[in-house]
Amino acid sequence: MDTQGQSTSPFAINAKDWSWKLWPLFPIYPYGQRRSLLQEVVKDTIWTIDQVQGIFYVVVPIRMTIVRLEAGGLLVYAPVAPTVGCIRLMRDLEAKHGPVKYIILPTASGLEHKVFVGPFARHFPQAQVYVAPSQWSFPLNLPLSWLGFPLGRTQPIPADPKDAPFANEFDYAVLGPIGLGLGKFEEVALFHRRSRTLLVTDSVVSIPNDPPAVVQLDPYPLLFHAKDSADQVVDDTPANRRKGWHRIALFAFFFRPSVLDVVQFGDVLRNAKTASDRSRKGYFGFFPFKWKPNWEASFQALHSGGRLFVAPVLQKLILNRAPQETLDWATSVAGWDFQRIVPCHLDAPVQADWRQFRQAFAFLEKFPLVSDTLPQQDFEFLQELNEGLTRRGITPPEREKV
Repeated sequence: MDTQGQSTSPFAINAKDWSWKLWPLFPIYPYGQRRSLLQEVVKDTIWTIDQVQGIFYVVVPIRMTIVRLEAGGLLVYAPVAPTVGCIRLMRDLEAKHGPVKYIILPTASGLEHKVFVGPFARHFPQAQVYVAPSQWSFPLNLPLSWLGFPLGRTQPIPADPKDAPFANEFDYAVLGPIGLGLGKFEEVALFHRRSRTLLVTDSVVSIPNDPPAVVQLDPYPLLFHAKDSADQVVDDTPANRRKGWHRIALFAFFFRPSVLDVVQFGDVLRNAKTASDRSRKGYFGFFPFKWKPNWEASFQALHSGGRLFVAPVLQKLILNRAPQETLDWATSVAGWDFQRIVPCHLDAPVQADWRQFRQAFAFLEKFPLVSDTLPQQDFEFLQELNEGLTRRGITPPEREKV
């Protein structure tokens, strides 16, 4: 169930509860205002707190997961921005279930996750911080303490899961590090045995047909992308919110899907003069989008009933650099008896088992037992980007499928 107390209501809350003053560290929408939405996933055991993030109103959920430990206390996986509202939700959980004991940063490359860990950990000075082992920063590879991580209580997650202080309740497996030239990709999948729940960061996702609840707290981005032209006025209806969400999903996964026409810059400027919203919030009427008539079919192929899949950017730019290592990791994770998956983005919880998880990585196999690929025409821009990065020596070449 969704829990919208005083800290999550868009009306009954002071805007100071949303304030995130450190937004210049990661300057993307919604900048200095981040609302938090609490959801109970497993009664009295697992909760999530969602916020939103995006560029040019392409907004998607970013999520942290909180697990109640059997001996008392809490484990936090992938913290979000510790706004006043977010911390209030955490204090409520602590009052019922004990203090935060462990904070997990499950990625080495995801700045949208890494940037919040230090500020979040300062609110819980007794918690131990465990991070994916191959941390790095750009342009200088700095010590974690210089990046705001608490000195003396931050350490890499142990190589052997049996050595972790929470080993009696959790298993985990580390994907990577996968070399990407400038940095490395790494992810820690965490399995909570008692609730049969798998926590992942970016490796797999599922797209809901309706906009997630946290995205609907402020519908402006949804209605912005529901427009067909700069001068159109879009009513706030469930159908228009859904239309905007479907287009946002196509943007988020393909950057430039095949069902989107490129609008000439001169036309964009001319259309801005008659735009329905020429305010700063409306980007001064700047609306460079023109969708083809068949765009909805492209979303439905991507959605496909809410299936589990690997995001296209990971398929084309990251995991194809290490297909065997990725498949070995996916097979290892598939050995756990989970019945739901909680990713850090898009839909959650996703009712899925080891078969559906392992099948999501079939794109790395030459001869998959079951073919379930995403619409390949929408991969054209990502393929061009992949080839360009390799040609310029920015990233290593992709390897052959296994």
